[in-house]
Amino acid sequence: MSTPIRTLMFAPADDSRKSLKAIGIGASAVCLDLEDAVAKTAKVEARGIVSATLQDPSVLGAQVHVRINGVGTEFSDDDLDALAPSLPRLAGLIIPMVEEPDQVRHVADRLDRLEAAHGVEPGAIRLIAIAETAKGVLAAAAVAACSPRLRTLLLGPADLSNDLGIELTADGYELFHVRSQLVLAARAAGLENPIDGPYLGLSDDEGTETSARWARRLGFQGKMVLHPRQLPIVASVFAPSATEIAWAEAVEAAFVEHEARGVSAFQLEDGTFVDYPVVYRARAILRDAGIATTD
Repeated sequence: MSTPIRTLMFAPADDSRKSLKAIGIGASAVCLDLEDAVAKTAKVEARGIVSATLQDPSVLGAQVHVRINGVGTEFSDDDLDALAPSLPRLAGLIIPMVEEPDQVRHVADRLDRLEAAHGVEPGAIRLIAIAETAKGVLAAAAVAACSPRLRTLLLGPADLSNDLGIELTADGYELFHVRSQLVLAARAAGLENPIDGPYLGLSDDEGTETSARWARRLGFQGKMVLHPRQLPIVASVFAPSATEIAWAEAVEAAFVEHEARGVSAFQLEDGTFVDYPVVYRARAILRDAGIATTD
């Protein structure tokens, strides 16, 4: 199972200094952005810069992704061709503005050929699809099920709020339905839980924490961050807390004891009902915290 992406740090692909800084500050994963962070007139130069950045030794062992330009634009296929020699350095690609499965399949098909041409293990490069329009949200279930390369979905709140004509808030009530729909679509297709988009108030630490807590509560595995000051806040929210770990350890210990006696459903001393689904959840928390379980 892949390591959860609790924090996805974005950096402009045309700025090697910022890219290498993002890679080195301890985020779960990094995305070097060839799309919105790069002006149309600078796309060609940016491809050369990101290719050079990916040869830096710090990239080895890091979960580095590149966000290409949208499928159907004049830039996306050239992005893929330029990145081909660097595929061994990448964990994956992020596809923006996904509104239909064929957009993901297009990238997946090109990767099939590029991996073969550059000696990369077939299927090594995973994909993350961004839902950032009303059409993209409604197509999330079909998109999530369209390709074995797809790792998960990512919410793009900035473009989506513009499409819907809504104002984004820290608690995200205006996107409650959208977030729930992405979680259901991803899990129904057997993907990892989705990744939440960024909180745009970069200096609002309280808002960042509120936004992250709601995303975790709704079932997201992590959140995109745009500024280093957001990183420890989001990481802390998505990491298992001491209380959660203590609960999970109590459930695991009690279950091992009861199962040895042929009992699989029981109550803890505090009245908490325990059966197999509760145990599976407890074990997931322990694995996330790096603690071994008996399963």
